[in-house]
Amino acid sequence: MRILEGVRLATEQMRSQKLKSFFSLLGVIVGVMFLIVVVSIVEGMDRYVRGTFAERLIGMNTVNVLRNPGDEIPASPEQRRAWARAPSLTFDDLEYLRERVTFRAIAGAESTTGGEIESEFGRRVENVSISAASAETFEIQNLEVERGRPFTRQEADRGAPVVVLGSSTADVLFESIDPLGKRVRIRGFPFQVIGVLAEKGSFLGFSLDNTAVAPTHSPVQRMAGPPDRVGVIQFRAETPEMVVPLQQQIIEIMRVRRQLRPSELNNFAAETVDGVLGFWNQISRILYISLPGLVGTSLVVGGIVIMNIMLVSVMERTREIGVRKALGARRADILMQVLIESGTLSGMGAVIGVGVGVALTVLVGAVSPLPAVVAPQWIILGVSLGVIVGVVSGVYPASRAARLDPVDALRYE
Repeated sequence: MRILEGVRLATEQMRSQKLKSFFSLLGVIVGVMFLIVVVSIVEGMDRYVRGTFAERLIGMNTVNVLRNPGDEIPASPEQRRAWARAPSLTFDDLEYLRERVTFRAIAGAESTTGGEIESEFGRRVENVSISAASAETFEIQNLEVERGRPFTRQEADRGAPVVVLGSSTADVLFESIDPLGKRVRIRGFPFQVIGVLAEKGSFLGFSLDNTAVAPTHSPVQRMAGPPDRVGVIQFRAETPEMVVPLQQQIIEIMRVRRQLRPSELNNFAAETVDGVLGFWNQISRILYISLPGLVGTSLVVGGIVIMNIMLVSVMERTREIGVRKALGARRADILMQVLIESGTLSGMGAVIGVGVGVALTVLVGAVSPLPAVVAPQWIILGVSLGVIVGVVSGVYPASRAARLDPVDALRYE
């Protein structure tokens, strides 16, 4: 009954003094709202990057050999100079690795450029991601051909003028017409459409379906760079457990091929999904570390305001406290009543903050490419933090109320 009485008194106070109660809870509302919105966006991004991004853009169980790391900052001036002097990857490197890698793995190469594609009906698509890839790339990167077929290894080796289009590229170029067997021009070179990829969606607002994949040694290879150079050499291991040993063997083979001494740094990069995601791990770790400080600032400000409001409330009810003590109320009863009122006020602010935070999270997910996931544990944490802040903030006002002398309190005007 003591708890219900305290909750009732806090609710009546909020109802009778709406504006004062709102401003007293504003700090808690903002703090909890900020917690829900930021954590939901970070968690949504984390799930998306580790799941969709890794599977659709990088490929699972893969090792990518690159001229330089894509997202790594040089650790030293020597590393920077080594990367600057690094030779490009070639088809000879691919064959050299294929012959010497002992693990069961699929190997391929890919070079990517961008450009415009025009259909035989005059429709055009700009900013298309155009790749010159090995036939094995479809399996390495989980590229599912929904209509038609992928090109074969023989077509890739002889540079056949065929192409597999992304779903959105095919839709724009041909609309309701079946694209299979039709002709397109990529930077003026004619290609025959033999397949259409299954829809992959988007990543942070960028379409993953505005693509075209042509064979290596086709004219697209010359668009991406010198005919003998490749952008990336990819290996896909059979199982996740093989990825790290495969990566280490590729590094050893490439060091032998590049004739690097033991003291020399690698002038190439061999990356796995975990390595590529390392940069995101650093960002998410910084966000999770800094978040408590940002939320704590708002909650501390809100707690100070609540403490002041409760001090004013205790002062206004001095005679009431005196009457209760004269009728036999103990110090613990008065202390508990004020703490319950303070915790209830702050808890209500936390509930409001959770509601606003969830609404903003849903809005962000609807109007922006940022994925957001509202996890139940963060809602529970937000409400719990609000109640704790209220109880802590009410300790000092409650102790002052509990120490009031009944006689002096009854004479208070």
